[in-house]
Amino acid sequence: MQLDETFLDEVGLSGLPDDQKQAFLQHTYEQLNVQVGNKLSEGLSNEQMVEFESIIDRREDAIERWLNNNAPDFSSDPLFQRISRALSDNPGSVQRAEYAATKWLEINRPDYRNVVVSVLDELKKEIVQNRDTILGQAN
Repeated sequence: MQLDETFLDEVGLSGLPDDQKQAFLQHTYEQLNVQVGNKLSEGLSNEQMVEFESIIDRREDAIERWLNNNAPDFSSDPLFQRISRALSDNPGSVQRAEYAATKWLEINRPDYRNVVVSVLDELKKEIVQNRDTILGQAN
């Protein structure tokens, strides 16, 4: 999922003034995160929500506990290796946190990728429907 110039083209907002493009993309990213989070939380227990929040908040103790209980050999997992390569400029704790969050979703919400795609599609439709208003406010 890339929120960039291509995304702006897809939703008909490539005409936004340059100084407003980044702010719009940041706002869209935040909205996407909120909406995806709301959808993903449906059907999860309070315990699961607390556990996941601890992981995404990068609480080292929670990540360590979760990895020990659910993926003790995580360093040999191809997913962890891909994340490590992608985040090679970041410390190992960031790599472990990203891995734990992704793996947690795979286990507890295996449909999370579909949820992200669905929410993004809905958000795109909403933006397209309001494109003229957005462009009018930008000028």
